[in-house]
Amino acid sequence: MLEEEIVRNRSHSIDGIPSQLDPEYFDDDGRPKRTGTIWTTSSHIITAVIGSGVLSLAWATAQLGWIGGPLAMILFSLITLYTSSMLAECYRCGDPVYGKRSYTFVDAVRSILGGRQYTVCGIVQYMYLYGSAIGYSIAAPISMMEIKKSRCLHLSGGKDPCHISSNPYMIGFGVIEIFVSQIPEFHNTWWLSVIAAIMSFGYSTIGVFLAISQTAENGTFKGTLTGGSTENVSTTTEVWGIFQALGDIAFAYSYSQILIEIQDTIKSPPSEIKTMKNAAALSVAVTTAFYLLCGCMGYAAFGEQAPGNLLTGFSMYNPAWLIDFANAAVVIHLVGAYQVYVQPVFAFVEKGAAKRWPQTKVEHKIPIPGFRPYNLNLFRLVWRTAFMILTTFVAMLIPFFNDVLGFLGAVGFWPLTVYYPVEMYILQRKIPKWSPKWILLQIISVICFIVSGAAALGSTASIIEDLKHYKPFSSEY
Repeated sequence: MLEEEIVRNRSHSIDGIPSQLDPEYFDDDGRPKRTGTIWTTSSHIITAVIGSGVLSLAWATAQLGWIGGPLAMILFSLITLYTSSMLAECYRCGDPVYGKRSYTFVDAVRSILGGRQYTVCGIVQYMYLYGSAIGYSIAAPISMMEIKKSRCLHLSGGKDPCHISSNPYMIGFGVIEIFVSQIPEFHNTWWLSVIAAIMSFGYSTIGVFLAISQTAENGTFKGTLTGGSTENVSTTTEVWGIFQALGDIAFAYSYSQILIEIQDTIKSPPSEIKTMKNAAALSVAVTTAFYLLCGCMGYAAFGEQAPGNLLTGFSMYNPAWLIDFANAAVVIHLVGAYQVYVQPVFAFVEKGAAKRWPQTKVEHKIPIPGFRPYNLNLFRLVWRTAFMILTTFVAMLIPFFNDVLGFLGAVGFWPLTVYYPVEMYILQRKIPKWSPKWILLQIISVICFIVSGAAALGSTASIIEDLKHYKPFSSEY
């Protein structure tokens, strides 16, 4: 009788509160029922993928030319889609339906590849995510400043150069993120991702429209088949530019490092793998279409003079409100994209702190008239605020938009988008060594390693060159 009572209590509600094993309210791992769909998953992916990287694609295309630019974007999209499909199959260890779930990218690495790889991957992933936060802390203020610069140029008729310090805008963006970062968990950011995805479509569409308009005004398509500069620049500089362009494109497609975190929000049935693959295919197809339009039309409009941030090339465009709206959309999008990238970092630190110091999990209810009480966690408030302050400080120290994006794309693309998904997939599917498929996967990995290495060199060379003429905390735009 006692055993029957225990079973009954485990499978039914007690005083209206569902038990932790009730399948109506909880998933197979005892966590609250996941609610993610193909649409929320696609929103997360698009928010992560169509970020500040899209704005640098016209410049990247200018370095590679009409042949190399579109070809590079298509190849990166195919590789990203292929490896993300493999990574999606690693969400559950062993059985794709009933296997143990991995809640994060590094959890999947630990379950499938082991502890040593887990340590190395964790260092690379969280450094990349932190670097992305720095990149967004640079990109968003540029758009903020562009709004003010556009107004200044129109008022002066283009006579005033309108130099603006970036520091107040970086600090302002950091303050905004301090408040937004108090969203407790990644699962709670779906609404922010939906808004951010809409904004990304908005400013990408405006960028394409403006580029088409500028091309029509020019009366011709600018650019060359091979790209590069027609000015007297050294071969070394052109090579570094090509390498950095590859890094920028790689960064524009990077989202594998948070794919498992996104997949952990998906409800089942259907299986999380099926939903994730469909969402990845949809998202990569949509983003590639936008990338080709932004990169190619931006190059057609400006040729070798394509700016590092596409929207900055239209400061004198009329109507000015359209440019202002596009830049405001960039800022709103990056507020959401920032959270998509840093929430896994928050979760990692807070999970570790809770294991060592259980008191860090204590929450205090703060009454809000007309709303539910807010659960204030002092540790979360203090540590996340400190994180934002440090990130903003570093962004103010090295405010090089293109160079930072290229470097992040270079160092993160091969290990996170290619190497770990390939190695986990090989073990998960038990692919025999030296079989045709094993050889193909290794060839893809080696080629991507070489490309990542070259892109890292190009971006590092550009950063070193920029540092020769830069004074810390005194940047103007």
